[in-house]
Amino acid sequence: MAAEWKGKSRGTVLGYKIFMFCIKKLGLRSAYFILYFVAAYFCLFAMDSTIATYYYFHKRLNYSKFKSIVSIYRSYFVFGQTIIDKVAISSGLKSKFTYDYDGIERIKDILKQKKGGILISGHMGNFEIAQHFFGELEENECISLLTTNVEHTAIKDYLDSVTKKPDIKIILIKEDLSHIFEINAALARNEIVCITGDRYIKDSKYLEEELLGKKTKFPAGPFLISSRLQVPVLFVYVLKETRKHYHLYARTAEVKHRDAKALLKEYTQSLEWMIKKYPLQWFNYFDFWDANNK
Repeated sequence: MAAEWKGKSRGTVLGYKIFMFCIKKLGLRSAYFILYFVAAYFCLFAMDSTIATYYYFHKRLNYSKFKSIVSIYRSYFVFGQTIIDKVAISSGLKSKFTYDYDGIERIKDILKQKKGGILISGHMGNFEIAQHFFGELEENECISLLTTNVEHTAIKDYLDSVTKKPDIKIILIKEDLSHIFEINAALARNEIVCITGDRYIKDSKYLEEELLGKKTKFPAGPFLISSRLQVPVLFVYVLKETRKHYHLYARTAEVKHRDAKALLKEYTQSLEWMIKKYPLQWFNYFDFWDANNK
């Protein structure tokens, strides 16, 4: 079993081209139909993630063996839907979907304070379409995304060529920590910096906290940064509720200065609440609790 997140997502350019053709020429329904077969393929041939996901459902959520197996398939299927939706929305089909803005006023409030803010999310739902929710904000180009530079370049180049480029800035995480200066500069411009907090990469700095009844590792960076910069922090998630409906949740975090552990604990409580509400939409397909080595 893969004991840690490798920093890359699976997929091929051909696969994205097929889905793009279906979306453009045949409609979303046809693209979703293909997922019935793709989800089955991943159940059988992506064994590392399948085994890790079985552990998540069976041991951490206490599902029966049968329900856990069914949930693996359903999770892959919903994950595929979120990818298709992301491509469709970015291709100009935003009007095909409906949205609930639950807490968007909290994001507007932090922009009014004129000192920027940090949004901490996770690999829950479809956070990558959050930029389209941010289109409701009065400020333009006020979003920066903190990320690694390890995704498949060919897929990224293809998607950039067929979708509308978002009004979002990228801050790459660098070994020399120079991204800290970029974060500070973005906050000084009253921008929102988005970070995910639920993927620890091997050999990086980490903090431990309990999630779903078992301690595990979380990346230290998001919580060290957020607890030291003295700016508002929100936990934000975008979840798929029906075939064409999404729900944004934004909740204010209680941040104690330089207390990263307390912020992480609050985050895990928030993440656990979301996981239990949308168990199929936590897309961390690796050995999150390092169960294989214990």
